[in-house]
Amino acid sequence: MAAITRTTSGSAIGRVFEHRYLSYKRTFRASIFSSFLSPVMFLAAMGIGLGAYVSDPSALGGVPYLVFLAPGLLAATAMQSASFESMFPIIAGLEWNRVFHAMYSTPLSPRDIALGNLAWIATRLTLISAIFTLVIVLFGAAQSPLIILAIPAAVLTGMAFAGPIAAFSATQKTPNRFATIFRFGITPLFLFSGTFFPISSLPPIAQAVAWVTPLYQGVALTRALSLGTALDDPIAMLFHVLYLSTFAIVGAYLTVRLIERRLVRG
Repeated sequence: MAAITRTTSGSAIGRVFEHRYLSYKRTFRASIFSSFLSPVMFLAAMGIGLGAYVSDPSALGGVPYLVFLAPGLLAATAMQSASFESMFPIIAGLEWNRVFHAMYSTPLSPRDIALGNLAWIATRLTLISAIFTLVIVLFGAAQSPLIILAIPAAVLTGMAFAGPIAAFSATQKTPNRFATIFRFGITPLFLFSGTFFPISSLPPIAQAVAWVTPLYQGVALTRALSLGTALDDPIAMLFHVLYLSTFAIVGAYLTVRLIERRLVRG
């Protein structure tokens, strides 16, 4: 029996991407609330409702609470969406419906399968971030045209989580540990990484922990772009980008290797 020749190409990755797209077309209605409506409602409730009671804008850099909150919530939404997309679809493809094994029986390589899934996640994040950014502008919460760059910044933030979590998901046979990730990882980051208030109000140890998290780096980047202060400290902005890129690249590498290990072992 002739061996299957496997070579990674854009076309091969596109086939995997197409599979995820067609699957999403059948189920997208179920994700509309969690991906789009829920973050917008959260922004309105916290930014406009609660924001009306925040009487000291000097604590927020002299901006209204809605303006402070919106870009942080954009980055946090990207994190949450990327985390979910990197968990259940990956374990499903490897364990539940074994569609990744079916792909592997064709000339598609494990690299194609991994990168195709990550490309789909990046596309989903782009759509979510673009719509959320439009809402921010419509709410009057953007203070700079640089807000347009907050879209790729939010996508990069999401991919900093997508890669490592997808790699972890590739090692699991059940979803039991996913709840632990959300309970002790995603939720604390959502609350304490600068989305809702400056981390300077945290105890020093908590500040240090928050500072080294990818979400804080993403929040700081998107907020600086939204407020128009990014050019005031370009070195800090470059650091944020490099930090997030490192997580995304290392995570993508691990995802490729671990999916390959699962597929080769069968």
